[in-house]
Amino acid sequence: MEKKLIIIHNKEMETLDIWFDDPEREFICEEVGDGVILKKDKDGIVIGIEVLYFTKEDTPIEFKALSKAIIS
Repeated sequence: MEKKLIIIHNKEMETLDIWFDDPEREFICEEVGDGVILKKDKDGIVIGIEVLYFTKEDTPIEFKALSKAIIS
């Protein structure tokens, strides 16, 4: 199954959520830094991140997708 990257900018709450998997699988959150929260499934696998205090402004976000892993 192909996974989708979901990016949500909530201007009202000043948050940026980035999901690598289905948000419905969220089981627990862990704050790992100032305003950075990891969202994990029941197996402890990170399925998303949330950035608090992001911005209330419309902010252009550049996104680049790599079709192959870069290994050095």
